[in-house]
Amino acid sequence: MALEEKERIIIPDENGEEHLFEVLFTFDVDETEQSYVAVVPAEQKDDEEVEVFAFRYEEKDNDDDLALYQIESEEEWEMVEEVLNTIADNDDLAE
Repeated sequence: MALEEKERIIIPDENGEEHLFEVLFTFDVDETEQSYVAVVPAEQKDDEEVEVFAFRYEEKDNDDDLALYQIESEEEWEMVEEVLNTIADNDDLAE
């Protein structure tokens, strides 16, 4: 699902320091019924090569709140990377 405006989320690191990220997109995997979000650091410069981070997420009772989980299994990472690459390829074609 494409987001119309840049949505931002704050993600704390392992030291509890908060970092602002822009949401690139979210996607669901029907087979596993899992949801994923791809984000990039908000303070990045447009001309820099950016690192994309992906997390599995679940919406909490409060719609504005997400529970993020690190992707740990190799199979899960491969599936997420495949989706990221497909979307990146489509973006390149659209420009």
